[in-house]
Amino acid sequence: MTLNTNKKCYPIVIANTFLKRLFGLMGKKEIDYGMLFPKCNSIHTFFMKESIDVIGLDENNEVIYKYENLPKNNIIKINYDRKKTSILELPQNASSKIKVGTILLFSED
Repeated sequence: MTLNTNKKCYPIVIANTFLKRLFGLMGKKEIDYGMLFPKCNSIHTFFMKESIDVIGLDENNEVIYKYENLPKNNIIKINYDRKKTSILELPQNASSKIKVGTILLFSED
C-alpha cells in the first residue's frame, strides 16, 4: 500500500501483528515510509530516533487529527472511538500539505 503526498510516494506498512504494533517505528533512522495502525487512537514516541508526523484517521480515512514533527518521548491520544480510528505515522514533514478534513487515498501496490 502506498500514499502519495507532497509529490512523493510513501510505502505504507500496516501494523497488523502484535510485533509490528509493539515496535512501530521505534529505533528507526532516516524513515522513508509510513506505518498505519488500524483500530488505534493513541501512540507514543518513546525510543524514537527522530521526529515523525502523526495523522489520526476516522473510519473513512478522513484526517481528524494532525501533529507535525512530533519529537521523541511524547504520548498522543485522539479522543475518538478506538474501533473507528486509525493512526498513520509518516516521516517528519511528510504531511505538510495534508489538512484536517482531507480524505486520504491509499493505493494498492
